[in-house]
Amino acid sequence: MKIALIGSRGIPARYSGFETFYEQLAVRLAARGHDVTVYNRSHFIKDVRGSYRGVRLVTLPSIPTKHLDTLTHTLVSSLHALTQGYDIAYFCIVGNSPLVWIPRLAGSRVLLNVDGEDWAREKWGRFAQWYQRRCEAVACRTAHTLIADAHAVQRRYRDLYRTDSIFVPYGGNAGGDERTDALAKWGLAPQDYIYYVGRFVPENAIDLLIRAFRRVRTTRRLVIVGDAPYMDDYKKQIQELAAADPRVLLTGYAFGADYAQLSSHAYLVVQPSGIDGTRPALLDQLGFGNAVLVRDSTVNVEVVRDAGFTFDRTRGEDSLAEVLQELVDDTERVAAMKAKARGRITGYYNWEWITDFYIDLFERLKRREPAVSYDDYLAARPSPE
Repeated sequence: MKIALIGSRGIPARYSGFETFYEQLAVRLAARGHDVTVYNRSHFIKDVRGSYRGVRLVTLPSIPTKHLDTLTHTLVSSLHALTQGYDIAYFCIVGNSPLVWIPRLAGSRVLLNVDGEDWAREKWGRFAQWYQRRCEAVACRTAHTLIADAHAVQRRYRDLYRTDSIFVPYGGNAGGDERTDALAKWGLAPQDYIYYVGRFVPENAIDLLIRAFRRVRTTRRLVIVGDAPYMDDYKKQIQELAAADPRVLLTGYAFGADYAQLSSHAYLVVQPSGIDGTRPALLDQLGFGNAVLVRDSTVNVEVVRDAGFTFDRTRGEDSLAEVLQELVDDTERVAAMKAKARGRITGYYNWEWITDFYIDLFERLKRREPAVSYDDYLAARPSPE
């Protein structure tokens, strides 16, 4: 099939979950013999052009501001797609919903991954939040198929908009990197730090994590990996909180071997975000074999099940500080949870299975046949080796 992935910043992944998802899916689809194109933003990925690991890259401009970057790039990408004869045009981000009908004019079957409650992100002002909410309703009319990355998101669209979507999760990779070069770079020791990775945006609640950690009696460090554009005020707040506790280390972005090594040697991973939506970084950390501690939001609980720890979202900082102290003091409990983590990925959030599912879904859409959910797809066939 000829497949286009539109709406993200592009690959290789250097920003957030959607970029990671597109890279993981695109590379696997290409390896299976499909003709795959990912649309990149010219101002964001400047050093990789033409192709990447068998995937064709189309690099196009945008207006690089917080509110216009995604929409303008999606617009020019969608117009370009009109001339390319794609069988499938896969869009991410619900805010793109007013544009996803464009490839339909050329006969492409269009999917839109609506993600979680994007309108609830604190980076948006009042008008932007209103726009994001309106886009949820628009999405139900402009795409052939909506993709929900969690059952809770699927229920939300059914309850609010009387619209069915297809559930298919993100995947995770099981593995690790036993080298310690990256740890030496930052003066860290294996199993001697608590770890967070993600963007510096208010809904990820990094400030909550630092405040809770400051109440924990431990010599272990808190390592925070990430950054974000357009969030100078929040970054300054995080930097000030971190400066007040010498145990807190801000590394900035970490990719490739640095990211793999930091992830492979953490004692505990914390994901305190309050936005309901599957977080690819959380799946990654389970794949690295980490014990994870998450806020007990509906989707987080759905993802970790019995393979992770939770803290009470209604008690926030108090609950997080209490659970952190318990886990710092109970190494056997943490070790037991680590033993379960990878099984959650290999037994369900498995990228190879998810790629198999997407190929089946795309073929069904091409043939105008009814689609099935990921769970039904797995139940109908023997699990792949």
